[in-house]
Amino acid sequence: MPCYAIEGVIPVIDPSAYVHPTAVLIGDVHIGPNCYVGPNASLRGDFGRIVLAAGANVQDNCVMHGFPQQDTVVEENGHIGHGAVLHSCVVRRNALVGMNAVVMDEAVVGEAAVVAACAFVPAGMQVAPATLVAGIPAKLVRALRDDEIAWKLAGTQTYQDLTRRCLASLTEVQPLPAAEPDRPRVRAPDVKSLIASKRGQATTTKVFTDPQP
Repeated sequence: MPCYAIEGVIPVIDPSAYVHPTAVLIGDVHIGPNCYVGPNASLRGDFGRIVLAAGANVQDNCVMHGFPQQDTVVEENGHIGHGAVLHSCVVRRNALVGMNAVVMDEAVVGEAAVVAACAFVPAGMQVAPATLVAGIPAKLVRALRDDEIAWKLAGTQTYQDLTRRCLASLTEVQPLPAAEPDRPRVRAPDVKSLIASKRGQATTTKVFTDPQP
């Protein structure tokens, strides 16, 4: 992966974490146990420190950056959706930042809170724990239900499982010229989307694991 030291400061990656080969890590970056960093993510610790705590995920095309002497932090089980931007902010335990959302300087996303897709969380905003915010600028929508918080955690667990799957089997290959007969599907965890669960299809927290020998 593109991994760079600056002024002698080298990124740190726990051996149980997975960082995609196209992600870029620069300088003062700390990636904890069981974390997932997706394709083309950019974690730039060339000004302030970047921290991913245990079990957090930062998905495809996300950017984490910050001002000097300010940390940009995703706490345990934090979940950062595709294309989100975090700048000098803190995302607390089990919180979710949706796809293409932006969280600005000194904002705090509270524990188990959700920032909706495409929302803009302005500098200094304090998102209360277990609430949903949405819009530009982000505004409080409502408190989250227990089943919604459980759904979020199930989604984060799928990324923790993806970390293990990638470490075990993800390899770069040449594409096939045609699909083989009886082509298998990827053996992914059994978790439904939120819209599917709202239609009455039960959400499950089951995570696929291979049977032990």
